[in-house]
Amino acid sequence: MYDIIVIGGGPAGLTAALYALRANKTVLVIEKATFGGQITYSPKVENYPGFLQMSGNEFADKLVEQVLAQGAEIELGEVTQVINGETKKVITEDGEFEGKAVIIATGAKHRMLGLENEENLVGEGISFCAVCDGAFYKDKEVAVIGGGNSALQEAILLTQTASKVYVVQDLDFLTGEKKLAEQIESNDKVEIITGHRVTALKGEKELEGIVITNSKTGEEKELNIDGMFVAIGLIPQNEIFASLIDTDERGYAAGDESCLTKTEGIFVAGDCRSKRIRQVATAISDGAVAALAACEYIDR
Repeated sequence: MYDIIVIGGGPAGLTAALYALRANKTVLVIEKATFGGQITYSPKVENYPGFLQMSGNEFADKLVEQVLAQGAEIELGEVTQVINGETKKVITEDGEFEGKAVIIATGAKHRMLGLENEENLVGEGISFCAVCDGAFYKDKEVAVIGGGNSALQEAILLTQTASKVYVVQDLDFLTGEKKLAEQIESNDKVEIITGHRVTALKGEKELEGIVITNSKTGEEKELNIDGMFVAIGLIPQNEIFASLIDTDERGYAAGDESCLTKTEGIFVAGDCRSKRIRQVATAISDGAVAALAACEYIDR
């Protein structure tokens, strides 16, 4: 029996574990893939206070080392079910664990294009965050894939550093807000290409360009770019918790900064939660809030 079981080993989950351990709680962290989550895709992290620069992997390693030193237990496995009762039963493919409280910190994964070699080029020219990685493309040419609000905001940020920004949208029009579209359309650094989809990536070890195809004519065109920012949506990892938490229309855990859910003893933190800003700093903040709320629940 653990005091707190944390589902997800990204910055939110690991921070939650750290705060709970410091409050003398026993903690198990269950992660199905890679400790560190989406941050491990970033080759350089330069926006975390106190560190000039580090890789996402280095950051994740430090977090794991820190929680292990505090006494956390970790388990690699995919959670398939959480049963609510007097205690919480967390079931994985390899076994089941019992805890007094559960913190859901499963994050959200970026929707990808599904192209050959795409995953290998993440961090080697393919990125998902202009705030995180835009500075690496100073005076270079980049493409933003997508035409919604997120894509247009990414493109606007990138115009501050890049020499040219292509916005590639598979529909015949931009789907973002009119004001954002007007900003993009009036910017000399931006070239908007609608009615095209990305069909191939150039480069083996690092991105050298992309092939885009006209959705109506099938005509192909190559763009020789240094970086590609994919902004076609996120997929929150909340499906198996649907009976325990409320979700919004996009599947994110509905709730505010308190990190509470509709089920007593179950808390939510990080990118799987409905929120405006998804950055490592906000994930860590959520982790601390959720852990302290879980500790208060147990102590009550």
